[in-house]
Amino acid sequence: MSLFQLILVAIIQGITEFLPISSSGHLILLPSLTGMEDQGLAIDVAVHVGTLGAVVLYFWSDVKLALAGLPRALRGRIDTPQSRMALALIVATIPTVIVGAILHLTGLSSAMRSVAVIGWTMLGFGLLLYWMDQKGPQTKEAGDWGLRDAVILGLWQVLALIPGTSRSGICITGARYLGYTREDGARIAMLMSIPTIIASGALLSLDVIGQANAQLAKDSAIAAVFAFVSALLALNLMMRLLRSVSFTPYVIYRVILGTILLIVAYS
Repeated sequence: MSLFQLILVAIIQGITEFLPISSSGHLILLPSLTGMEDQGLAIDVAVHVGTLGAVVLYFWSDVKLALAGLPRALRGRIDTPQSRMALALIVATIPTVIVGAILHLTGLSSAMRSVAVIGWTMLGFGLLLYWMDQKGPQTKEAGDWGLRDAVILGLWQVLALIPGTSRSGICITGARYLGYTREDGARIAMLMSIPTIIASGALLSLDVIGQANAQLAKDSAIAAVFAFVSALLALNLMMRLLRSVSFTPYVIYRVILGTILLIVAYS
């Protein structure tokens, strides 16, 4: 893989991982529409590590609270805000881990990697995000996030296993449906991404064990760094914009891209 493609893949992953426009969809489309070689699982793991570092750094204050509450949560002592947050993150991740493992082991995850599927999910879930963002109340804040909402958002997050859906996008859609403000809904969605990315990266790592060599290690390091920087910039920009701008610009992008992909797929 050329250095240009390596950096391009990393930047695309970094920018799209947390914006509600689907990172997996864009990474599948890159080789499909340009003829470039697929970046491979090792690079996928590397860019996931990069984006994980970005979201942990950006939301470090929240991450510290969850880590502090994790021991109590694991012992079943849900009597502090920290332990409640840790439990909520665990509960919200379980459905995606179970369904994701099933799709991966059965090969169904690969079967869904098509331009047509991405076109429909880009369009359909983009319009759903717009509807929920416009109609959903803004009566809840991140501090109101409890076990019930964690279960519901965990089920919403399962939909992100369909390429083109966008993990952050569908979680934000679910959060707006539940009545969270735009900014706090996005904050919850980003925090939910941390255990999900860890689980996804661990699963992918099982498939690349034994492939390591000096060149692949170098390429992976480059990809992780560029993914980290681009993800951090994208996160910072989106969270700042949400103080004054809705999700409509992202929806417009999704609708345009989805329509183009459907034309390509069925022409």
